[in-house]
Amino acid sequence: MISSAMLRGLWTYRGFILGSVRREFQSKYRNTLLGAAWSVLQPLALILVYTLIFSQVMKSKLPGDVSEYGYSIYLCAGILTWGLFSEIVMRAQGVFLEHANLLKKISFPRMCLPVIVVLSALVNFAIIFGLFTAFLLLSGRFPGPAFFLLLPLLLVQVLLAIGLGMVLGVLNVFFRDVGQFFSIFIQFWFWLTPIVYPASIVPPEVRALMDWNPMAPLIKSYQTILVTGQAPDWLPLLPVALLALALCTLGLALFRKRAGEMVDEL
Repeated sequence: MISSAMLRGLWTYRGFILGSVRREFQSKYRNTLLGAAWSVLQPLALILVYTLIFSQVMKSKLPGDVSEYGYSIYLCAGILTWGLFSEIVMRAQGVFLEHANLLKKISFPRMCLPVIVVLSALVNFAIIFGLFTAFLLLSGRFPGPAFFLLLPLLLVQVLLAIGLGMVLGVLNVFFRDVGQFFSIFIQFWFWLTPIVYPASIVPPEVRALMDWNPMAPLIKSYQTILVTGQAPDWLPLLPVALLALALCTLGLALFRKRAGEMVDEL
């Protein structure tokens, strides 16, 4: 997949990568009074809204779970992790267009750009998921040792997202409709993934369609760990992991083959 020369190039330009991630983070809150504090306040408000509205106002309950915060945790587990996936894919599919001037003027390993996308998304995710973890601890719903099983899920999800994002990103340079179409498609994808509802309540024919959705077993695994504190069923995740590796391989192959043409097209 990634050659040693590519890894050496990324390591050589590690300062450029980390500096770009830092600048992206800082640019979000430039010229604001509270500065980086907004990076905590915004996700904190999101978690509080989900918790208060669904647990206290709507009294929403999960089937088979009578606890006060069960549905709120279920909802946050799905929405927060979906947010990481969608941020990586959506940014990666437009990253080459976004940095067209940089690509044409400066010589550097082009793979730095997808790496910057992933690292920036992970920084944002770490902040909001850290706050969510604090909520789990304070509410007495921390899943215990099963919490560390989130790490392999996170790895598979990031590989799936960046693999798909790179494929779309290369195609989007030559066919600009790709980005427009995917912006619409991902909205349907969200609602066809059991994030705000359990899969058990949908009709069997829709559930059969969900079997083809690679995000469904990933989101379900996150929810299983965070809601019940139990290990997920790993078998349905095997095809997702293989798909993630295949997309990464395809994305790298397309990138290597079309890198020169991409600069001309941009």
